[in-house]
Amino acid sequence: MKIAVVFDHPYGEQAGYNEPHNRSFTSALLVATVAALKARGDEVDVIDLHADNFDPVMHKQDLQNWRTKPFVDEQSQNYFERLDSSDEIIMLFPMWWEMMPAMTKGFIDKVFAKGQLKDGQRRELLNTNTKVRVLTVSGAPTLAYKLIYGNPVGRMLKRGVFGKAGIKNFKWHNFNAEDAKSAGRQKMLDKIQKYIK
Repeated sequence: MKIAVVFDHPYGEQAGYNEPHNRSFTSALLVATVAALKARGDEVDVIDLHADNFDPVMHKQDLQNWRTKPFVDEQSQNYFERLDSSDEIIMLFPMWWEMMPAMTKGFIDKVFAKGQLKDGQRRELLNTNTKVRVLTVSGAPTLAYKLIYGNPVGRMLKRGVFGKAGIKNFKWHNFNAEDAKSAGRQKMLDKIQKYIK
């Protein structure tokens, strides 16, 4: 299978190796996810938004083209084509103030453009058989995130973005790594295959 991994963390992949003062659990998830995918024989295409210097801002010309015309910038076009040719999309990002970072939101805003709707398929942007897995990292326990804050990211992505695109094979998992000890975090990483199948 061909898997597109959309990764958003300013520290980058290099912070995924548990080095003091240079570590991020989101980055560690990326390293573990890519290793697990390659171990099962998948082709992996990592879209690292920060490494690519992606501009998440929807500029005037972007918005004018969004509904019916081609992309303004080649980068958004490239991202869309990579997603469109994938069997599975995995999104990895931290949760900040109970929401996704601006880079991820801008990626969704700009890349999931109505101008790319399939001919004759209302609202169908991507192949509806595409699998989507969203892995997030938050400082709040997942149960609290769901009950107190209403799971805004999960709802927005499942019902909104991917639901509207006709994609039903969607799963979201949140990792509360901040409250876990080192052994607990490693256990989460060792079980990554469970969340991306």
